Amino acid sequence: MEATLHALGEIVLKGLPTFFLLILLHFYLKRTFFAPLEKVLAERYEATTGARKQAESAMARAEAKAKEYEEAIRNARTEVYKDNDVMRKKWREEQAVVLANARERADSLVKTAKAELAGDVRAARESLQAESERIADGIAAAILRRSA
Repeated sequence: MEATLHALGEIVLKGLPTFFLLILLHFYLKRTFFAPLEKVLAERYEATTGARKQAESAMARAEAKAKEYEEAIRNARTEVYKDNDVMRKKWREEQAVVLANARERADSLVKTAKAELAGDVRAARESLQAESERIADGIAAAILRRSA
């Protein structure tokens, strides 16, 4: 058993330099390879995360601008509709004034025409009356001349 322990001690003693060399290799690789690799990966992750955040903020700003633009268009349309309503009301009022003036002129023309027509009718009646009296006098004179 002692020989086995001695053989085992020799194996451990021969394996110790390999063990220390492996530990040294581990720390060397960790410092020269894995640390810079982790650093690059962290920077890359930060860059992609930062780009995502920038993209999200750009999207949020774009959405805000789009909403602002839509609101401005809606306000402009409302203003245009209000202006159109004001113009329509103004045109209706102007049209009503023009129509009222036209009616007044038409009424005055009708009154003038009625007055002229009434005067013409009166003159025609007087003329007819005078003419009928003259014709009646002529007929009476003609009958009296025949009887005489």
